[in-house]
Amino acid sequence: MTSTLSELRCQIDAIDLEVLTLLNRRAALAYDVGEIKRLDGSTVFCPQRETQVQDNIVASNKGPLQPHSVQVIWREIMSACRAMEAPQRVACLGPAGTFSEQAALQYFGSSTTCVLCVSIDEVFRATAAGSAEFGVVPIENSSEGVISRSLDLLLNSPLHIIGETSFLVRHNVLRLEPSLKDIEVVYAHPQALAQCQNWLTAHLPHAERRAAQSNADGARLASTNNAWAAIASERAGSEFGLHVVSHAIQDDAFNRTRFAVICLPQTLPSPPATGKDCISLIVSVTNRPGAMHDLLVPLKKHGVSMTRFESRPARSGQWEYYFYIDLVGHPSEPHVSAALDELRKLCAFYKVLGSYPVAD
Repeated sequence: MTSTLSELRCQIDAIDLEVLTLLNRRAALAYDVGEIKRLDGSTVFCPQRETQVQDNIVASNKGPLQPHSVQVIWREIMSACRAMEAPQRVACLGPAGTFSEQAALQYFGSSTTCVLCVSIDEVFRATAAGSAEFGVVPIENSSEGVISRSLDLLLNSPLHIIGETSFLVRHNVLRLEPSLKDIEVVYAHPQALAQCQNWLTAHLPHAERRAAQSNADGARLASTNNAWAAIASERAGSEFGLHVVSHAIQDDAFNRTRFAVICLPQTLPSPPATGKDCISLIVSVTNRPGAMHDLLVPLKKHGVSMTRFESRPARSGQWEYYFYIDLVGHPSEPHVSAALDELRKLCAFYKVLGSYPVAD
């Protein structure tokens, strides 16, 4: 006999209570783990352990829940349990509703305390000074390329990269009025304005485009004037009481942004190899014929793939450049170690920004 809706709901309610009981048992064990970590000085956040737990759970899933849904659920469970061990403070670009905040919550879970900063510079300062244990900063966008300020700050920062996260970015037009009519000004971060320039030209050709510190800050500004609009996330719209008057206006339908997770080495050392790792470097070479070619020789010789190569001015007034390079692999792998040793000897400047697991 088929169960009635009321009976099914009663069964769900009973299961929910069982789940809650088990979650509290897990939380109590996590608290005990935190006590042990405090005694021996271990770090609270252990990304490789959390990844291992999620992978094991997803592999064990035999039910109708989708793997991604299972992963998200367990990320939140671990985030809540981690908060019982010790609150985690993560610096990111504010105000509330930025994609940087979304990236921080995606990586650490929503039980994390986000320290919302007014600029990328402030994210670096807060993390280096210990106001936050970790920072999350945008590194590159699939449409507009690298975030230059983040790369420039990594050059002299004591922070290193211990992880990354990325996601599809959906830009929306937000405003107090529920229509696109009579918009005089559009606020957004310069990257967002660039990523939506074709749509803006076609649909709001007469609106002035103004740069904001962040898309969420643009949303804040748009909430102060009926004739102003912002390009930002739906989350920012909810935060500042704005209507979404046009959805997903980015020129590239598959627009993605990659974020780096940074911290002091004493907060968390470089993660061990996972089999899907990246090494980020900054190097410079003396200005001589063939210098750039010579940089690539050790990589080819030892079979190490390069996935990114960006140049940034050294600001020395001598037309010199720093090169930002991403390599596939981990320094503990013999062929990677051999390539790095040879590469280092060719460089006038050499700095490893971090080795870390690649985001899915």
